[in-house]
Amino acid sequence: MSIHPGTASERRAPDTYTETGAKKRRRSPTRVNPALYLFPLPAVAIIAFFLVMPTLQAFQYAITDWNGFSAAFNYVGLDNFIRAFTKDSLFTNALTNNLKFVLLVVIAQTAFSLILALLLTKNSRGSILLRALFFFPTILSSVSVAFIWKFIYDPNFGLANAALGTVGLDALQGSYLGNNAQALYWVAVTQVWFHAGQMMVVYIAGLQSIPRELYEAAEMDGAGKWQQFKSITWPFVAPATSIVVAYTTVQSFKAFDLILGIAGNPPKSSLDILSTRIYSTFANSEFGYAAAQSIIFMAMIALVTWLQRRLLRLTPKGE
Repeated sequence: MSIHPGTASERRAPDTYTETGAKKRRRSPTRVNPALYLFPLPAVAIIAFFLVMPTLQAFQYAITDWNGFSAAFNYVGLDNFIRAFTKDSLFTNALTNNLKFVLLVVIAQTAFSLILALLLTKNSRGSILLRALFFFPTILSSVSVAFIWKFIYDPNFGLANAALGTVGLDALQGSYLGNNAQALYWVAVTQVWFHAGQMMVVYIAGLQSIPRELYEAAEMDGAGKWQQFKSITWPFVAPATSIVVAYTTVQSFKAFDLILGIAGNPPKSSLDILSTRIYSTFANSEFGYAAAQSIIFMAMIALVTWLQRRLLRLTPKGE
């Protein structure tokens, strides 16, 4: 009995396909060269030595009365933490000042940087020039910014009082940093001037990623500018707002060099914040107590940042 060639080919084809598929299934996954795992080791070692180990040591010293020099010290448990909140008025004053400073700067800087971004979103020559001017303070050092604004606020020959006097507003002249009730607000103005341009760039990147078709459709539906901002702009820049708020919070807590540059060392009580208070505690050779303050400081930054993200609904509830 003869078999048609075409039939034999058709009968052999599935076998060939099956054998090839089996070979593909039996093929082992691509193996990674073990030497590749050595590349992250330098970075891991640096992070462990300069970040992880000091953090663990801070927790160790925080429950001691170590003075930073003596080889002997005593374990005091949670006494340093209790002292910070119940017996140290300087620390609680610095904590209050810092929370007030963070609130002022976060609100003002976020709003100001968003307004600048909305005004300078278009890539025209004028907008690009103004962006550069507003961003310029960011490249300056904190000490330089502190001395510039210390001169501006000087009540005798400062630029602020001179400008007010020139336009006939002598009644608005003041001592600025010399006024304990207002000093923190004027330093907040300096902080906003320092970093608003940087946050403006973050917002511009978020605004330029919004499809223009959404605004065109909203205009066709009769939506006004405020409705467009509330329904389109704000939801789309929420990720940028998350970055701006978190960065501004951390920078406001860490305004150490700005405060010392403007107010001197040590700063007066109306300008004392957590970072300057911790520095003063270290300078007084209370290393154990300063370590406890540092841990409170770190926990405060983490707590405030987390609360901000939850309250502003910038993070889904499931995360």
